[in-house]
Amino acid sequence: MISEAKNCIIVESLVSGKRMPVYSTSKVSSLADIAIFTETGEVTLKQVFKNISEKENGGEIAAKDSGTDLKAYFEQILPNYDRNRVYASDMKKIVQWYNLLLKNNLLNLEEEDAKPEESTKE
Repeated sequence: MISEAKNCIIVESLVSGKRMPVYSTSKVSSLADIAIFTETGEVTLKQVFKNISEKENGGEIAAKDSGTDLKAYFEQILPNYDRNRVYASDMKKIVQWYNLLLKNNLLNLEEEDAKPEESTKE
């Protein structure tokens, strides 16, 4: 997201660099709002990216062309992912997003600090 306007936001493509308006009637999701289904609940996309980064030592993911390769890879980075609800197409998007964010130096895997406690006056 680059900027906000009266009835839209201005976004910039990480691939082409082209800027365009996205209106409030469009369905847009932030990567921070996306979670992956697991057998016990959900895991944030940020945590999945952390797992990938640890496995790849901070590097890019090699191309995974087949669904079988993607599923085998996901079993390594998120062993308890829900095999009935997470599809190969979802895995492919995650791999693409990870590589794109890494390439553009936008992959922020740092833990967000909790709000600093306000000091109380005695």
